[in-house]
Amino acid sequence: MKYGVIGAGAMGYRFGIMLQKNADVDVDFIDTWEPNVEAVREQGGVSVARDHENRHIEPINIFYPEEYTGHPDVWIVFKKQMQLAEELKRDAAAGIFHDDQFVFSAMNGLGHFEKIAQYFPKDHIYCGTAMIATRLDGPANVDFMGAEGTEVMHIAKYDQQADEETFQAVVADLKQAKLNPVVVDEWLGMCMSKVVFNAVTNTLCTMFEMQMGQFIEYDGVREMSKQLFDEAYDACERAGIYLIATRQEQVDSVIMVSQEYKYHYPSMYQDFSKGRPTEVDYINGYIAKIGREHDYVCRTHEFVVHEVHMAEMMRKYHQVQENVAQ
Repeated sequence: MKYGVIGAGAMGYRFGIMLQKNADVDVDFIDTWEPNVEAVREQGGVSVARDHENRHIEPINIFYPEEYTGHPDVWIVFKKQMQLAEELKRDAAAGIFHDDQFVFSAMNGLGHFEKIAQYFPKDHIYCGTAMIATRLDGPANVDFMGAEGTEVMHIAKYDQQADEETFQAVVADLKQAKLNPVVVDEWLGMCMSKVVFNAVTNTLCTMFEMQMGQFIEYDGVREMSKQLFDEAYDACERAGIYLIATRQEQVDSVIMVSQEYKYHYPSMYQDFSKGRPTEVDYINGYIAKIGREHDYVCRTHEFVVHEVHMAEMMRKYHQVQENVAQ
């Protein structure tokens, strides 16, 4: 099949390039960030490294939505939650969506599938999560974190009536790409498992501007993780959402994944450090929203959301201090 990647950022590049290189399928990239598109065209592709080593140029085809005339069988969507609605609106206006196309997304947070479903039938949508760390260090400059073969992702149908043949074909391509997909029966519990994980690692590492390996040096990390996980699981259970990992497995995974990616700054921190809005409202905020909808207040998650937004607000003062110091 032919794929189109909407959002040529860290994860969009990771999935698209691994499909193109390892599965030998055609991949086109659609992006609206002009410095990124122009950098790809100027240097003849994307500058790719793995764990800071073996940097090289991977040739790709990249387009603005308005100039794209291709017809992928499957779209792969990787945009920031805050940008997705505007991106999909622009893509639809450009006429690049077609009735026979399918779409897969493994974005962080939740709320994106409802937006995607405004443009694609539910039985044409595949949901995913990815425990895959990737850095975008600048336009057309990406670093795949972790040894090759350590990628882990999950995939499920948004609607159980979705065509099985196409679904299995996508799974087969992802396997061939060495993205190691695990098929899951129920999408919401699968996606909430990743949201809950990110609500600990992404958020706390961002607040304290630390790498994941530094995070787990703190003696109280298990206790902090358990507090956030317990609130999240209590809220999900009241909502009838059952996660694919147990509470203890989530705590253990924080330690395990942080050891594997000890030098990695989570994606939320990457946004925060570059002055961009974070996705905390779609992660901790989403958990808190589920809780309140089911008469349960996730006090720690709500407090953490405020803390991250306060840290975002304080960047303007830190910038003033830096300018004065210079």
